Amino acid sequence: MVRNPERRAALLDAAIAALAEEGARGLTFRAVDTRAGVPAGTASNYFSDRDDLLAQTSVRTYERFMPGQAEWDDVLVGPRDRAKLVEVMRATITRMVSDPEVYLATLELQLEATRRPDLRRDLTARVRADLDANIAFHEESRMPGGRDTVLILYLALNWMVTEHLTLPGVLAPEGDLDTLVARVVEGIVLDTPSSDGDGVG
Repeated sequence: MVRNPERRAALLDAAIAALAEEGARGLTFRAVDTRAGVPAGTASNYFSDRDDLLAQTSVRTYERFMPGQAEWDDVLVGPRDRAKLVEVMRATITRMVSDPEVYLATLELQLEATRRPDLRRDLTARVRADLDANIAFHEESRMPGGRDTVLILYLALNWMVTEHLTLPGVLAPEGDLDTLVARVVEGIVLDTPSSDGDGVG
């Protein structure tokens, strides 16, 4: 059966919205069909079962999370110092919170993965590969710090976004997100001289 890739993407986006708003219990084929505005039974034609729907939804969240090429290119413009790292992390956090349903759906998928070994395996592999790629890019672009810097920023900033989207009142007294990102980066990274920014390697 020939399937429409645009419709498949629309169904997965509907699944993301259902996860974000209703949690994993609200993710049913019927709910996906309703949110996507398609005839009943459409989702079941695209996904073999609920496990398949969850697995493909987790892939779709990553597709929507990925930065555009311009954001990647911007990292390579100008000096590679602590101020630049603050700028890059602010852009990352802005992207993550600008589409909150994707992040919230990701949290729901991670919780569901504690009960579904196959989903846990797939998510673990994807997240680990993404973290390794970020570490490699950080080092190749000569940003300040090294592997541990990326790991600590990953842990701190992901939890910052989680708090911001789920319990915003907790961090509100500490300042806005731009301020908090700067405090995190400046608390982790020494203010060392920048590289010349003439290339990567």
